[in-house]
Amino acid sequence: MSINTYILIKNKISSVGRYLGESNMEFNKEKMKQLIHYIVHKCFNNPDFGKTVLYKLLYFSDFNHYEIYETLLTGETYLKKPKGPVPSNFGLCYNELEDEGKINCNKVLVFNYYRHSYSSLKQPDISLLTNEELKVIDKVIKDLSHMNASDISDYSHGDRPWRVAKYLHPLNPEFVFYRSDKYSVREYDE
Repeated sequence: MSINTYILIKNKISSVGRYLGESNMEFNKEKMKQLIHYIVHKCFNNPDFGKTVLYKLLYFSDFNHYEIYETLLTGETYLKKPKGPVPSNFGLCYNELEDEGKINCNKVLVFNYYRHSYSSLKQPDISLLTNEELKVIDKVIKDLSHMNASDISDYSHGDRPWRVAKYLHPLNPEFVFYRSDKYSVREYDE
């Protein structure tokens, strides 16, 4: 990386105040619940759809939306973990969705780990998701939901926000603007 590129990245991050994943958007729990339920509803029949795939679909929905529209879908904070980005409020949202009878999770022991298999029990409420947001989410589902946990985890490791973060620290959404062509979803002017 050249010194000019480094300065550009540093200034961009500093000017927006987004060091270590700080967000100008408050976490919207109800919107996150709708996003989780919508993705589970769309993907639960996929045999490879489990917790790791769900986490990555949530991450790419939020961060791809940020790259295109410069705002997060849910205001969620994603942490750098060994298998890729993990939404920090997932447990809270999942528990409420389960208590509301909207989704369910079956845990099956596979070798030395539990495979989480999610299912949707009701039609999802998407009243908080705009048409623009749904287009981003549907594109992420179309492009990535066919991957198994290992493949999508490996794929997420190549995305710039995950690569530059320290383990167990928040991912900074500003780094989507420095993605390689493989991950970029925005049309930039030359």
